[in-house]
Amino acid sequence: MKFEIPPFQQARILVVGDVMLDRYWHGRATRVSPEAPVPVVQVGSEEGRPGGAGNVALNLAALGSAASLIGVIGADPNGEDLRSRLSAAGVYCDFLVSPSKPTITKLRIISQHQQLIRLDFEEPHDAADLNGLQAKVESLLHGAQALVLSDYGKGVLTDNVAGLIRMGRQQGIPVIVDPKGTEFEKYRDATLITPNLAEFEAVVGACPNEDSLVEKGQALLKSLNLEALLITRGEHGMTLLRPDAPELHLPARAQEVFDVTGAGDTVISVLAASLAAGESLPEATALANLAAGLVVGKLGTAAISGPELRRAKLREHGTGRGVMTSDQLLVAIQDARAHGESIVFTNGCFDIIHAGHVGYLTEARKLGDRLIVAVNDDESVRKLKGAGRPINPLERRMAVLAGLEAVDWVVSFAEDTPEPLLERFQPEVLVKGGDYGIDQVVGGNFVKSYGGRVEVLEFLDDCSTSAIVEKLQDRGI
Repeated sequence: MKFEIPPFQQARILVVGDVMLDRYWHGRATRVSPEAPVPVVQVGSEEGRPGGAGNVALNLAALGSAASLIGVIGADPNGEDLRSRLSAAGVYCDFLVSPSKPTITKLRIISQHQQLIRLDFEEPHDAADLNGLQAKVESLLHGAQALVLSDYGKGVLTDNVAGLIRMGRQQGIPVIVDPKGTEFEKYRDATLITPNLAEFEAVVGACPNEDSLVEKGQALLKSLNLEALLITRGEHGMTLLRPDAPELHLPARAQEVFDVTGAGDTVISVLAASLAAGESLPEATALANLAAGLVVGKLGTAAISGPELRRAKLREHGTGRGVMTSDQLLVAIQDARAHGESIVFTNGCFDIIHAGHVGYLTEARKLGDRLIVAVNDDESVRKLKGAGRPINPLERRMAVLAGLEAVDWVVSFAEDTPEPLLERFQPEVLVKGGDYGIDQVVGGNFVKSYGGRVEVLEFLDDCSTSAIVEKLQDRGI
């Protein structure tokens, strides 16, 4: 399935659920304790990350979406730490503060990238902690384009789910639920729920094959009046079910599974942001599947950014480098800039690639992070060089250039000059080879007008396509 990256920055999502702080203590374990058969960890560093519904909101912010978060924290330093981390990431936090219960915290001891033990500090929330929850949701729901309910079974959504789903549906926005436990009846009328396979089978029974999974999934859709059901299946990928559409099975995208912690948070955040940005459910699911494959390659709860997802999508479609159309190249340039990379642009006929070209392109590449080579098409070469040129047709010239280590992207143009491409791509550096003056470089004034710079590099002595052609002609070749 082909899909595009939607405008995540236009999406506004409200997340309600169980928030927690994930703490990690990292250290070396080189000996066994004399007190018990357990490793001794010399703690060298500590870190904290938002978990649960907080990780969902963090993922949304990393995608570039506007995320608001409602949950319960304690009146303690961990609660303030959680609020501070989320606010710094751009998440709007409107927390209820429990006067008697601590912020839910999970402490993991890590050594050599392996989790040795997890310590949980928590007390489930009750009605007293949730006083005012509905009012907070009502105040933030009006500006939202999707509502995410992140249920970790800690009490925030135990008795409130039905009312929150009703509020979201009355608002006319999708309500997406990451469920917990076996009481799925409380998720009735949601737009979409996203159980993993174990959670799904705990409700409907074992599914020994895909036919059984689809049959039981369709029955669950009908009984709960859901618009869709997305079952995440680990190494078997994902299955999307809808009442009046064929099932959609997507294979797992992960090349290496390092840690599945928080993968469900990434899935539901990409789903919500994609739907809020106007994407269809199948395309949103494909993006969520791609994001899940990225996040399981990271340690602990982690967020997938918009640029990461865009770059992974480019790899999926084989457009990371090489010959591209102008439209494909524009997407690749946007991704490169999102990663802080600068663009170098040069152009020419490149009819017969010689040592002068190779040396010139190598030096041009050193002026930035990515090098675009724009190539005159066959007709424009004839206009410039006369009858009998080019020696090599456009496709061959572009293929040779794309094979050079210094070259990232190759694109062709039919105009007399590359100025239309310069206007579209606006490279940071424009490079020309030869004995031109900087003021003679075509497009140079335009590049300088937006703050770019122009560089002129010399070819190697005695290296030119025309000289090679003349030498061959002199020899009767």
